[in-house]
Amino acid sequence: MKINTISPQDSKYLQIICTIADCPKVFYFTGKLPSSRLPTVAIVGTRKPTSYGREVTYKLAYDLALRGVVIVSGMALGVDGIAHRAALDAGGTTLAVLANGVDIIYPATNRDLAHDINNRGAIISEYEPGTLARDFQFLARNRIVSGLADAVIVTEAAARSGTLSTVIHALEQGREVFVVPGNITSPLSAGSNNLLKQGAHPITCAEDVLEVIAPELLRPQTKLPLGSNQSESIVINLLTEGIRDGDELQEKSNLTASEFSTVMTMMEISGTVRALGGNQWTLR
Repeated sequence: MKINTISPQDSKYLQIICTIADCPKVFYFTGKLPSSRLPTVAIVGTRKPTSYGREVTYKLAYDLALRGVVIVSGMALGVDGIAHRAALDAGGTTLAVLANGVDIIYPATNRDLAHDINNRGAIISEYEPGTLARDFQFLARNRIVSGLADAVIVTEAAARSGTLSTVIHALEQGREVFVVPGNITSPLSAGSNNLLKQGAHPITCAEDVLEVIAPELLRPQTKLPLGSNQSESIVINLLTEGIRDGDELQEKSNLTASEFSTVMTMMEISGTVRALGGNQWTLR
């Protein structure tokens, strides 16, 4: 993959970052940057999300990308990777900001993700090719993640999460900060809930952030899929009621185990539902 260089002043999309403190003079990138300024949201959070964190991260990133919002994150494990993947699944654009050279994929387990990002967006860094990641560079990288965005969304974060440094940068840069409310008994939501108590915008759907940063992108939602048969329609209705557990879905749908397995397999193939792991399901 060809490595390109660009000054933020020379890119209509990157010019927003010229206003932040310690703005990089040059960026290295692979893939393709947007040619014009588009609404952009950074999605950040824990590297070890709960099933709730995985679900809300995917849904928010997917729904925003579907509306034409660029999704920015740091390509780390956990929330970052989920946000990138959701944007790609929605057919949208996503940017990964690295704390090392763009020729080094870190973590290495994200090589396939990096390949896909380069096909639908870009991988970008202020560090020269060949630069290895070091702890302080991750903190420095966070100012770019927030600086490229019109708003930052925290989907799940512990009380002492590194995610909070991104929030601090966002506030210093005048960016909007949105936070997904979390379970008050979950340590992985303690940081998120503290941010809400301090005045961050609560967010429960993509429309919450679009109303603030890009109201022009708001449009009527597509109708809920009806299902290709009665069994699929029953399961879809149960999912819209908030039921996620496969065993509970089967019980309440009155389907046999074999019938339920067939229904879920066909709906997963058609893209109607998505497996979250641990026999948990959600609508796409």
